[in-house]
Amino acid sequence: MIKKLDKLVIKSFIGPFIVTFFITLFVLVLQFFWKYIDDLVGKGLDFFTILRLTSYVTATAVPLALPLAVLISSIMTFGKLGESFETVAIKSAGIPLLRFMRPLFIISFLISIVAFSFSNYIIPVAQLKFQTLLYDITVAKPAFNLKEGVFFREFEGYTIKIGKKDKDNTTIHNIIIFERNYNLQDNIIISEHGKMNISADKKFLEFYLENGWRYEERGPSYTINTDYIRLGFKHYKKVFDLSSFKMMQTPDSLFKDNFRMLNVRQLDKTIDSLKKTAGSDIEKKTDREVGINYTFVRRELLPQKQAYPVAEKVDATAIQIREKNSPLPQKQPQYDLKNNSVVLALQPPEGIGYNRLLPDSARKTVMSRAIDRISSQKNSLDIIAEEARMKQKDLRFHLIEWHRKFSLSFACVVLFLIGAPLGSIIRKGGMGMPLVIAVIFFLIFHLLNMFGEKFVREDITSAFFGMWLSTMVLLPIGIFFTYKAMHDSQLFNKEFYYRFFKSISLLVKKVKK
Repeated sequence: MIKKLDKLVIKSFIGPFIVTFFITLFVLVLQFFWKYIDDLVGKGLDFFTILRLTSYVTATAVPLALPLAVLISSIMTFGKLGESFETVAIKSAGIPLLRFMRPLFIISFLISIVAFSFSNYIIPVAQLKFQTLLYDITVAKPAFNLKEGVFFREFEGYTIKIGKKDKDNTTIHNIIIFERNYNLQDNIIISEHGKMNISADKKFLEFYLENGWRYEERGPSYTINTDYIRLGFKHYKKVFDLSSFKMMQTPDSLFKDNFRMLNVRQLDKTIDSLKKTAGSDIEKKTDREVGINYTFVRRELLPQKQAYPVAEKVDATAIQIREKNSPLPQKQPQYDLKNNSVVLALQPPEGIGYNRLLPDSARKTVMSRAIDRISSQKNSLDIIAEEARMKQKDLRFHLIEWHRKFSLSFACVVLFLIGAPLGSIIRKGGMGMPLVIAVIFFLIFHLLNMFGEKFVREDITSAFFGMWLSTMVLLPIGIFFTYKAMHDSQLFNKEFYYRFFKSISLLVKKVKK
């Protein structure tokens, strides 16, 4: 049953939470436009496209805006209660701090569940739509805009220059059009004046030129025997296709397999598949590449399917050594199964290298073939190693996204445990001191998240430690602040520090005397 105290605390929290949430969301959306302003300006985007892009960006920013809104609003709520001495009245009635923190703790927990649901079900779809639309905008050509005295090269195979354009944006003068055919030289069209119109269906740009010349050179490119043609005209029509200036409609399926577009269930499935392909599959591929030719270096974790062949005994008298033809003592070939290698069967006699065992006529050929074979094998292993690195990197990115969905959601609870006791300690409401302290702690939270994610991306630490680093650091701080607030700590009371340093200065003066 909700009591009056719970209603008072909840009512004080809801208003600041809604305001700070939308302010935070607005700031995060502005940050996106500031980052991608160069890709958006000059593309001739219509209002509906901008509205779609803004809605997708807003949706993707919600999981980050919720923890900050909880932090600011909790500091403001408990700071306002402390500033109006309502906290003192509540405590004097025998109600502990944890009791009137309880309703907001439950609300922050519910907000974290909403944040997780949003991240798991809404964000993948919003990210998919957002990335597709952003890609279409980024690769789109700048809006069609012919300026006076400037070469316009956006039409494929053409360069256009207009000397002067009248105020009606239709009548043009001193027109030069280069047709880039990459043969002998560009064909050139020069006209004194004309008109420029866009067709009724908005698909073509039409030039109606008057009093001009067309220059063209014809003939093979490997000889000087070519024909140069100059054609004069009174009226000439040139049409340009505008379809390349329209924004593409890329299908969503192009980005559907990206780790940001997956929910937890899909991420689990993909992570299991990547662990298999990045682990045992790579090892089997390596074993296939190397083990066929070099059975003595097979990996222990992939036991061989059949036993090593028994080495035949070689008569020592059959081995002829240059510079010394004395027979060698016979040794029994043995296999070192512990090190997965054949020891005696591949080792030459003591003190004698392979060069001395090979005749002069075969030594160079054998060495050359061995080097070629090893180089080929090395190239194959380099390709496999690069594939393994890429799969491990892809696996880390999927693990980051999996942990992010939970860590950002749980951050609502962690930041509430920091904001509520902080507000009770500083006893200041409004947007002044609470906002400053909230921004400081949110920066710490955000920087720890960035550093942790960077450590995981570079394979410095595990995905769990990197993505939960901010929670591991801030949760003990929140518990410490809660303990201090329960005992009426003067942690942020400037008068306490003033008296403390004053007593120290008096003590120092007495010591000097």
